[in-house]
Amino acid sequence: MKFLQNIKSPSDLKKIKVEKLPDVAKEIRKTIVDVISGTGGHLASSLGATDLIIALHYVYDMPLDKIVFDTGHQAYAHKILTGRYDKFKNIRQKGGISGFLKREESEYDVFGAGHASTALSAACGIAAARDYYGYRHRVVAVVSDGCMTGGMSWEAMQNIGQLGTDILVVLNDNQMFISRRVGTLAKILTKLLTMGTVQNAERRMEIVLGKFKFWGKNLLRVAKRARVLFFPGMVFEEMGFSYFGPVDGHNIPELVEILGYVKNLKGPVLLHVVTKKGKGYDPAEDQPIEFHGAGKFDVETGLAHKDPAAIPTFTRVFSDTILKLAEDDSRIVAITAAMPEGAGLDSFRDKYPDRYYDVGIAEGHAVTFAAGMAVQGLKPVAAIYSSFMQRAFDQVMHDVCLQKLPVVIAMDRAGIVGEDGPTHHGVFDMGLFRMLPNIVIMAPADENELRHMLKTAFEFNLPVFIRYPRGKGFGVEIDGDLKFIKPGTGIFLKKGKDLNILAIGNRVHPALKAAELLKEKGIDAGVADMRFVKPLDLNLIEEAAAMSGRIVTVEDNALLGGFGSYVLETAQEKGIKAEMLKLGIPDAFVGHGRPDELYKDLRLDSTGICERILNWIS
Repeated sequence: MKFLQNIKSPSDLKKIKVEKLPDVAKEIRKTIVDVISGTGGHLASSLGATDLIIALHYVYDMPLDKIVFDTGHQAYAHKILTGRYDKFKNIRQKGGISGFLKREESEYDVFGAGHASTALSAACGIAAARDYYGYRHRVVAVVSDGCMTGGMSWEAMQNIGQLGTDILVVLNDNQMFISRRVGTLAKILTKLLTMGTVQNAERRMEIVLGKFKFWGKNLLRVAKRARVLFFPGMVFEEMGFSYFGPVDGHNIPELVEILGYVKNLKGPVLLHVVTKKGKGYDPAEDQPIEFHGAGKFDVETGLAHKDPAAIPTFTRVFSDTILKLAEDDSRIVAITAAMPEGAGLDSFRDKYPDRYYDVGIAEGHAVTFAAGMAVQGLKPVAAIYSSFMQRAFDQVMHDVCLQKLPVVIAMDRAGIVGEDGPTHHGVFDMGLFRMLPNIVIMAPADENELRHMLKTAFEFNLPVFIRYPRGKGFGVEIDGDLKFIKPGTGIFLKKGKDLNILAIGNRVHPALKAAELLKEKGIDAGVADMRFVKPLDLNLIEEAAAMSGRIVTVEDNALLGGFGSYVLETAQEKGIKAEMLKLGIPDAFVGHGRPDELYKDLRLDSTGICERILNWIS
């Protein structure tokens, strides 16, 4: 690495001649591919944004100037250029740097970014604060085209335009949102716009035509409408932005030149930069979706490393089951918020394209969209990650639960998700949604139970949430037929005389192993698979308390307001007498690492559960 080993900060990057910057980009891309092939992580987006990030750090003066990124998975080059090259080999690993932007990790990470569509609002606030204090540093927001499908981005755009503050929005268009116009004409047009020639001519035309009361105004309106056909940035200019582009996002010298032009412009500016996901690594260029969030793979071939265990993931089981159910019921429709592959709806999309809807990064809209379908008799299932469902709380309350509409929410990635860390751990959904009336919340112990819960969900005439974890199942035997589960019923897997563990979701199997360890210590511990977070199985709780006088709850959710709290509240309300121990996620954000490592640290694996129970009863 001729260049990277000497780059400790962006100031070192500025010492390199512009014509050598493409060589820096090659080293960065090689570093990213080599590391992510062995660890897994977000690949295609960061490869595509590498040239743009180099140019930004070359022109702007961080950390004095503030560059805010929308989602962190496009910012690996940013991490490498800001003093984290030596640490990059451990990205997303326990004890290593985060895969997303994290303020406590570096002064160059201006604003934490794990979820989409936040950069514009944050940058607007940062610019407003700068103006309030009378400072003169520059503020840049780097937003991918996918993030522009989120409503929050457009709320921020109108606010920025209203304030008229000095801010640069870089729209990183990877050719999947705004139409492509890259070439010589675009370059010439961009330079003309940057120098003000075209803009000044337009302003003069507006002044002249505006003097004529009738036909002048009509002609001006027609001219503006015609301009939309040729200038895709018209919508941005109408919102108060000066629009420049599109420009080639992989021509670093040109990017440096253009950024130098727009750097000192006044008011809101939008620079439209066209990039290619996976740039510089052929397999990622050919398959940008597969390499968006890649597992471990062979660098030479791009082929993923095979899992010898071949246990299906919860996501795959969901995918197969929803297809089977949809085959028998034509009213079942599927909705995703820009995550068809991640949420397991790609197979549904391919088989039933007329019953499949991708609404973009718009979780709130997805829920109300589903509610509208339910009003008309369809059976919608919205597959959305647990951590992203947090954005749709009001829609769940107002548009679904209040109206008792039969919408099924399949919450993938519930519990600890692993290397993506605190922005993606789905550990708050139980407490967030169980407070709502008219809702059923289920959590399967394993992949087989997930199948039965999906069938059950469509037979309720109520809002239903099913939360299930990321990754492989437990390798249990799969039943041939799908079965209906009676609402609010758990099952004893083993009854105990000394204590009974009431477990929910993916902590049921670890609880069973913990009971075996306790038996070796002479303690007779029972285990119940509660299945329902809401409604709770009151009869089972009463039986467990009467049997042993001790109850332990185990969950992969935050303890505050979670499943254990609900059991405790219910026991107190109903006068159930029992000592109780609650095990779950403490009142703190959990870092990143492999799920098995994190569950061990949280003492929520079988050994940890056993040890905590031993300490409690002694």
